[in-house]
Amino acid sequence: MHRHDVHLGSRTLSYLDSSPDAADARVAVLIHAFPLAAAMWEPQLETAPPGWRFITPDLGGFGGSPLVDGDGEPSIDDYAADVIDLLSALGIEHAVVGGLSMGGYVTFAVLRRAPALIEGLVLADTKAGADSPEARANRQHMLALLDRGGPPAIAREMLPKLLGSASRRERPDLEDRVRRLIEQQSAPAIQRAIARLMDRPDATPQLAGVQVPTLVIVGSEDHVTPVAEAQRIADAIPGATLVVIANAGHLSSLECADEFGAVLSTFLSRL
Repeated sequence: MHRHDVHLGSRTLSYLDSSPDAADARVAVLIHAFPLAAAMWEPQLETAPPGWRFITPDLGGFGGSPLVDGDGEPSIDDYAADVIDLLSALGIEHAVVGGLSMGGYVTFAVLRRAPALIEGLVLADTKAGADSPEARANRQHMLALLDRGGPPAIAREMLPKLLGSASRRERPDLEDRVRRLIEQQSAPAIQRAIARLMDRPDATPQLAGVQVPTLVIVGSEDHVTPVAEAQRIADAIPGATLVVIANAGHLSSLECADEFGAVLSTFLSRL
């Protein structure tokens, strides 16, 4: 696992790479959840299957990617453009693209902007629909909370929602790890990400037109984007595979990393 930076015009994007020297390897890009960073994918980076290279970018402002001042109005398409430009800078013409939660929303935007780039989709613990009025109100509450207490307040608010009951009961180390990941992020990056989440478009109309193999994964204890949301995505995408991971909440790739990795490897082996 190696960390690299790439300059994309006025932007610098940091990313983790499982095998940067594997010139002949096929590529899977995994996009992180809110409000975490590429490091959430470390279990998958460390166990990438033979013949595959995993790349996990830090979206703008998160992890090692600096927030660019004067960005204008934030849009989920900004994140998608970074992913597309990163792959172009690395000379990668085709990749499996996937993400968890917010990473799934970015994946939908990449699909909309650069469909020819994608040879497979992985949609984990995410949903296709735009924010409901209730969800937008919750995000406004989070903005106010961020203003009062910074990233630590966001961590306190989100941890009970991000992790399933089994993880919170049996994995206190994981709760500490996720808390640290959130608290390491900057308040401006979190604020701009919330704005992107609130205003992202409904991706539901895209689903029926997806023409690449698709894996949909969800934790059985995910109450943020529950199994029903994953089922709706899988039902709408022709030929999609749905896998429910037992005893996992919203961060299934961290909570049940071995099971998630096995499901992902099986999917990739069939492409």
